[in-house]
Amino acid sequence: MTTPPQGDRPMTTINVPARMPIPGNAEFLLFAVLEIVLAIVVAVADSVTAHDWVVATTWLGAAYLISRGVAKASRVLEQ
Repeated sequence: MTTPPQGDRPMTTINVPARMPIPGNAEFLLFAVLEIVLAIVVAVADSVTAHDWVVATTWLGAAYLISRGVAKASRVLEQ
């Protein structure tokens, strides 16, 4: 019995599961801290309402995510 040459063997692939992101990433931590700080501000200041809390969360969260996107885009190498 002879073994076939290396070129005649079919390619086999090993099913490796995809690596999932670890829960508790930087974005989650940012929003958790943001909500805690804004909740304290709403509780202490009489002039800040729940609507202001939602607007602040929206704008600060969007600004953070856009800044992360710009930072990552600046690291992309042109080819």
